[in-house]
Amino acid sequence: MYTIKEVADKMDISEHTLRFWAKSGLFPFVKRDSNNIRKFSDNDLEWVKIVKCLRSVGTENKEIKRYIDLCIKGDSTIKERYGIIHATKLKAQKQMTDIQKQLDLLDFKETFYQNLIENNLKDTWNPMNNIQEKETAV
Repeated sequence: MYTIKEVADKMDISEHTLRFWAKSGLFPFVKRDSNNIRKFSDNDLEWVKIVKCLRSVGTENKEIKRYIDLCIKGDSTIKERYGIIHATKLKAQKQMTDIQKQLDLLDFKETFYQNLIENNLKDTWNPMNNIQEKETAV
């Protein structure tokens, strides 16, 4: 059994976030000890993993709660759960594509600036340099 602090460390999630998720009903089987401290089992950690995954791509807590409630209902909800997971996967793939475009641009700019530094060149793409040149020409 794990405390909130141990789960937070193990899963790289803040204790505050775990408490919020727990209060939102996202960990339906977490027990409390005699001191009213939450105790997470290994099985509970699997719930934490899926909640963290769904949250990381922007799934709202309400939709995650719906997914969890469907899991609790059992196998009759497999198609609906599949739909949630599939839609989330598509959303994550789009985010990856967007991030790859951002990385490509950053790679380009990094190389551009590295070339300027190595060759002691002026940044002709910087609009401020163009303004200053026009002002000094007048």
